[in-house]
Amino acid sequence: MQAAIEVEELGKTFRVRTRRQGRGGALRDLFATETREVDAIRGLTFRIDPGERVAFVGPNGAGKSTTIKVLSGILHPTAGDVRVLGLVPWRQRRQLGFRIGTVFGQRTQLWYHLPAGDTFDLLARIYDQDAAVHRRRRAHYVEAFGLGSLLDRPVRQLSLGERMRCELVASLLHEPEILFLDEPTIGLDVTAKAVIRDLIRDESRTTGRTLLFTSHDTGDMEHVCDRVIVIHRGQLLLDQSVEALRRGYIGRKRVTVKSEEERLDLELPGVRVVARAPHSTELDVDVARTSVADLVAAVLARVHPLDLSVEDPPMEEIVRAIYSHAEAQP
Repeated sequence: MQAAIEVEELGKTFRVRTRRQGRGGALRDLFATETREVDAIRGLTFRIDPGERVAFVGPNGAGKSTTIKVLSGILHPTAGDVRVLGLVPWRQRRQLGFRIGTVFGQRTQLWYHLPAGDTFDLLARIYDQDAAVHRRRRAHYVEAFGLGSLLDRPVRQLSLGERMRCELVASLLHEPEILFLDEPTIGLDVTAKAVIRDLIRDESRTTGRTLLFTSHDTGDMEHVCDRVIVIHRGQLLLDQSVEALRRGYIGRKRVTVKSEEERLDLELPGVRVVARAPHSTELDVDVARTSVADLVAAVLARVHPLDLSVEDPPMEEIVRAIYSHAEAQP
């Protein structure tokens, strides 16, 4: 079976300008500049089969977005070999463009002052779609993503969550075989994130579409994807199933309790205080030793909570744990 994405020893180096310090340095930079090379990706190798939903994660600066841009043909690599649907992205970008979709959380493909419905129709022309086929697909996605009331409103009037639903539909109308999602839930509130996750997951399960999903949010990874590729400093750090990662590295939760009482004191196995302020306590919980349900019961027995939130630890902490584990291996 041909891989949907095949990456072998990928490397990407950028040449960046070095700025001199001080007032005199700025003046000297006008006449002479120095540059240095920065490796964004180094020897990255992985394979993704058709229909897989893969989270592509790592801390800021790990090389996630750079890799996505190479895979979609936006950037040329410095080294290595890449095949996406059997095509070399930067050499066959036009052919590939008709077979992939992209959603960048901080970039839009919608026209800001036009209604989303007009953008959908314009994209049908760009992708040379048959009018009847486009109408059928548009109607399907508008219903599936709940966009009926949004189509005639200018994009500038939409909330971020509404805009991201429109962005997803814009990327799906030409029926791509692979969907690249780069931070599609960034900046969304909890409710909007849940909606976007469900839509992405259900659409992929229904169509068998391949997903490569970058995010800093472990909830995105757990709710949408089946496999996780972790990179750090441009190199592959870990490649395994979400279930294996959950067992090994996402066994902790962050619980924040705001209470009528000024102080909350708990002594439970695997529970430690990471931050404390009057009427607020943040706890780190090892769920293998104390479940969230047992923790909540203990909290209710001691204080009158005004608010209680349960979150996954920041992705940076998980990556650090993975990296520390890898460093400890012989």
